[in-house]
Amino acid sequence: MVKKPKESTKKWEIKGLAADGPDPTLEEKLMLFGQFIGDWDIIEARYTQADGTEVKMKGEVHFGWILGGKAIQDVWIGCREGEHTYILFGTTIRFYDPTIDAWRSTWLSPIKGLVQTFIAKKVNDEIILEQRNAERYPEKWIFSQITPTSFRWHSEETHDDGKTWVRTEEMQIRKADRNR
Repeated sequence: MVKKPKESTKKWEIKGLAADGPDPTLEEKLMLFGQFIGDWDIIEARYTQADGTEVKMKGEVHFGWILGGKAIQDVWIGCREGEHTYILFGTTIRFYDPTIDAWRSTWLSPIKGLVQTFIAKKVNDEIILEQRNAERYPEKWIFSQITPTSFRWHSEETHDDGKTWVRTEEMQIRKADRNR
């Protein structure tokens, strides 16, 4: 596990990365994930372990426009309740691809040594990201119960070609109010 680094007072940016808002030529399509721009708190998270037990975590998520407003980057940070060691620390780059009318999404987790690529689409009132995990099982990451101030995020995988799906992670997330 990686210890939580000390907070820096120095702001460092990669020149050319950040953008002030969405590319106006794609704004409507970009708002599928653009609705999450800002700071969020993970108020509760549960990770199901191989033995069936659950690990609980709290943390934060930050979404921002990048690359001329054509993409979104988010950072997910979390520690076990009552601890200061990261168990969640990673970033996603997401962009809308008009050639497939869907989003391409790549998750990077240095703690777990993972790079995962997904295709994301809106399905009814949910956003569903799909891929095959490291063991080659189909996996879904799902944003649901989306409101302007909260959403649920969870992951599921199947080991029987989609007949049954098992939840592996679940988070309740709400818009951050840094004035509390």
